[in-house]
Amino acid sequence: MAKRKQTKIDKVKALLRRPSGASLEALCKTIGWQPHSVRAALSGLRKKGVTIERRASDKPHGFSTYHLTANKGGES
Repeated sequence: MAKRKQTKIDKVKALLRRPSGASLEALCKTIGWQPHSVRAALSGLRKKGVTIERRASDKPHGFSTYHLTANKGGES
């Protein structure tokens, strides 16, 4: 059976699954999208029932990170 090509949304999910999560900047750089497009993709995932948590940085001028959290639907 042929392996399915990894989509950009699959890449976003993989970055969000990492223990450190992913900053908006890291998502933009990896996927090649503008910040507004990444935010729209995150909103789209939320509408599909994926739980995404935004965590503020501990550092005064640090970046927030986004994390994919386990949810009831099994989709992660």
